Amino acid sequence: MPNTIRLHRVLATSPEKVYRAFLEADALAKWLPPNGFTCTVHHFEPTVGGKFKMSFRNFTTGKSHAFGGEYVELAPGERLRYTDKFDDPNLPGEMEVAVTLKKVSVGTELEITQAGVPDVIPPEACYLGWQESLRNLARLVEPEINE
Repeated sequence: MPNTIRLHRVLATSPEKVYRAFLEADALAKWLPPNGFTCTVHHFEPTVGGKFKMSFRNFTTGKSHAFGGEYVELAPGERLRYTDKFDDPNLPGEMEVAVTLKKVSVGTELEITQAGVPDVIPPEACYLGWQESLRNLARLVEPEINE
């Protein structure tokens, strides 16, 4: 039975800035890959019904895995949902990721639910990968650099 991963984090920045980090290809490629991986964005259409395709490459081994999906809900600064599916037939099924953003006194409360994670991926490994990604996200969105 597929697994569901739930994450919660508070970021010291605005919901709008966090939202942008999910919907700008260059930003996503910078923060989404967990430690030890690089990301290539092959196709990116951040509109409802729009599709995306990217791949993560293990920097040590050079092996990569591709995945893609479709945006099903976009509410600027508040919420986004998208489907996600691996190209590898050994990682079957479609996942759905829901991201909720809420303005709080110190910035943004971020909640992520990833449902339908294939059984062959240990939930704790998926959770760890997301934690690494969210640390990268914080490094991207929390600094206020005014040029």
